[in-house]
Amino acid sequence: MAGMELTFDEKEFIVSKTDLAGKIIYGNEVFISMSGYTESELLGKPHNILRHPDMPASVFKFLWDKIKNKEEVFAYVLNKTKQENYYWVMAHVTPSMNDQNQLIAYHSVRRKPTHSALDQIKPIYRSLLEAERRGGIRAGEEALGKFLNQRKVSYEEFILSL
Repeated sequence: MAGMELTFDEKEFIVSKTDLAGKIIYGNEVFISMSGYTESELLGKPHNILRHPDMPASVFKFLWDKIKNKEEVFAYVLNKTKQENYYWVMAHVTPSMNDQNQLIAYHSVRRKPTHSALDQIKPIYRSLLEAERRGGIRAGEEALGKFLNQRKVSYEEFILSL
């Protein structure tokens, strides 16, 4: 992996909010600092400006499918910075609703992941990426499903067990 791995304090939270199209409408100081961008460079930009190429597309598809369906999701995510460095997060992404229960935005709070969780996630993500290289995002989804079925757990059960 190119670049340097960055970390943040376990007591810090990275917080951002996007509109329904995934454009950043809010980021706290930790989010801005970790990204390497200025606030003005981030606001209005697609959140995938931080997407690391070693992050499986199938995990993002799963995440977006859940939150578009008004469900919360937890996921380990590898992000890249403006300077091409990278950092891992444990994300809790939730849909934001108005008084009429209409989806209006997405909110993400990220914590520093544990080393033991990353030791388990990294090889899984490598295998998902390999599947995606061979057969596209659908192959990554199938590989993730197979992994979970072999362990007889749901995605949520697995992620929250780490």
